[in-house]
Amino acid sequence: MGQPVASRGRSATPTLGKAMLNKYARAFFTRVLTPFAAFLIRRGVSPDTVTLLGTAGVVAGALVFYPMGEFFWGTVVITLFVFSDLVDGNMARQLGRSSRWGAFLDSTLDRVADGAIFGGFILWYAGGGDDLVLCAVSIFCLASGQVVSYTKARGESIGLPVAVNGLVERAERLVISLVAAGLAGLHAFGVPGVQYLLPVALWIVAVGSLVTLIQRVVTVRRESAEAEAATAQEQREQSGQQEQSGQQEKPQQQEKPETQGSEAAK
Repeated sequence: MGQPVASRGRSATPTLGKAMLNKYARAFFTRVLTPFAAFLIRRGVSPDTVTLLGTAGVVAGALVFYPMGEFFWGTVVITLFVFSDLVDGNMARQLGRSSRWGAFLDSTLDRVADGAIFGGFILWYAGGGDDLVLCAVSIFCLASGQVVSYTKARGESIGLPVAVNGLVERAERLVISLVAAGLAGLHAFGVPGVQYLLPVALWIVAVGSLVTLIQRVVTVRRESAEAEAATAQEQREQSGQQEQSGQQEKPQQQEKPETQGSEAAK
């Protein structure tokens, strides 16, 4: 899936593994998985390969199980491949690698994984789930999630900090959706009432994503106005300094002919 920030050189965007595992759990599993990561390195496996395999596992779990309504087993498969986020990051640290390519691959495959998860929900509600409203909500969750990520990336690319913590960012979207899907899947084992958790979760993610999108757009607009105002003020100051410099040079130029005339009279 994705490597930690220190390992891969990416921005501080939560990956799927970071979303599902708190810092204490990550520390524990990092210690547990370190020997396995070292084994893969000895076998010549690269962190990028693990990233690709982890994403492939998430895509398979989402697009094979979710469209059939197998939410429990689909979530189990996705969760298992989440650990690739810890393995490839561990490998990158052991190898001392931190590259722009790793950051790019990591971020790109995160978007692929997100699309697969919500795409699985879309296929279910468009097919066996037979609920066009929830199908539309799932489509909105997919699209808004991609746009929310884009707004931050685009804002940062034009030099703005986009300093805002949105209501429902990627970590929250994934945790809410996957936990709800896993619990909803228990309905197949006879647990009553849990089938309503996923629809509720999708509505929460949809509304939260919309709010987050608005928060980021408003923040970028404000930061852009502040940056342009600062640039305009700097230009005015530079123009004022140039005018003052020009005014100081004029008296010196006027004194020069008088001096020459005085010398000629002597």
